[in-house]
Amino acid sequence: MNAEIDTLIAALRRLPDQLAELTAELSTQQLTTVFIPGEWTVAQNVHHVVDSHLNSYIRCKLIITEDRPTLRPYDQDLWAAVPDSGEADINISLALLRSLHERWARFWESLPADAWQRVGLHPESGELTLAMILPMYVAHGEAHLDQIRRTLAAA
Repeated sequence: MNAEIDTLIAALRRLPDQLAELTAELSTQQLTTVFIPGEWTVAQNVHHVVDSHLNSYIRCKLIITEDRPTLRPYDQDLWAAVPDSGEADINISLALLRSLHERWARFWESLPADAWQRVGLHPESGELTLAMILPMYVAHGEAHLDQIRRTLAAA
């Protein structure tokens, strides 16, 4: 592996702890109130990161085990509207994210050099290589940390 990949994997491993630290002292009201119109609650953000990263992990496994698999999209706003996505108890999601990210980090660390260019076909995004997915989901996690910070600042 190279230094850039090592840095990305380290960032992926840190995200669950960063989310836990950011949300550790929040009340039920802080977790479940829409403070910015049109934005998700803090709890919805946490649950969404888990949903999104679970989907991406599965997509990565499909890419490594199948030839140019179709990567199934989903409507993240509909998923965020499902009742369990708004629950104030985010501990289960944080525990799942910790386990998922450790497993996902090990996946990335174990990839042979030629696997990084394997392709999946996403109906909305087009061709995605494994080399594209890792930085994409590190950035995704960071974007949701920022979204949670903005939400809490508006409280």
